[in-house]
Amino acid sequence: MTPSSRSVRAVALFCLATAALPLRAQTKDQRDEGPVRRWAGDAKAYVTAPLHAERTQWVKFGSTVAAIAFAYQHDDDMREHFVPQGTLATTSGSHNTSDALPAVLALGGTWLAARVSGEPDGRREAGTMFEAAVFSSVASELLKQVAGRERPFVAGDRSGFREGGDSFPSMHVTAAFAIGTVLAESGNDRQRWLRRVLGYGVGAITAYERMNHDQHWLSDTVAGAGVGIATARFLMKRHDAPSRRTFAIVPMHDGLAISYAAVLR
Repeated sequence: MTPSSRSVRAVALFCLATAALPLRAQTKDQRDEGPVRRWAGDAKAYVTAPLHAERTQWVKFGSTVAAIAFAYQHDDDMREHFVPQGTLATTSGSHNTSDALPAVLALGGTWLAARVSGEPDGRREAGTMFEAAVFSSVASELLKQVAGRERPFVAGDRSGFREGGDSFPSMHVTAAFAIGTVLAESGNDRQRWLRRVLGYGVGAITAYERMNHDQHWLSDTVAGAGVGIATARFLMKRHDAPSRRTFAIVPMHDGLAISYAAVLR
């Protein structure tokens, strides 16, 4: 075999290895970064996400807004189901801790199970739950400041926006659906139905209790669910994204083919 033919063969093997990458050894990716650097990158991507949203994301956003508007039309009817007409609560915040318990148990149970089993996937799942809860809660708090909606027990008026309240959206429901969505959509598909029952059940129970305790309107809970689910799915997609850099070593009968591929932006 002539030197020129060997060179051609080496180039062909290199290109084949680059395209196929049958044995991948990933370089340092998001999972290996420190928590501060990872959270900073996630926060930046989260804040700027609307600037890069595609048509599908805007359609989902529009559907969420429509669901909130529909729920708003039934706020009074739903409140009458839980609270007798004309009844106003005299205290507030007395159920905040108990209403947060389902989400706390879901997060704590996932973290504890991961610690006991030593599964790295479980630890990442618990970490994503916590991060989704934090990010969505911050977003919820910002929306509260903008909306300024009064709680139902304060005046019983669903149109009480820009009144200095903090009802819209429900932060309890936001965090519950953020944690529950990660629980529902993580893991293998063999347990998908059970995970979804438990995960989305956490959010649904929290929403029910917040309305039952006259802390939120129906539309508050729908908005909270939208923020929580969207945040969880965003972070899950970001954390599950394949590494942008791959290094491969492919053993051949007469040597090794080495390749390195990177996605440049």
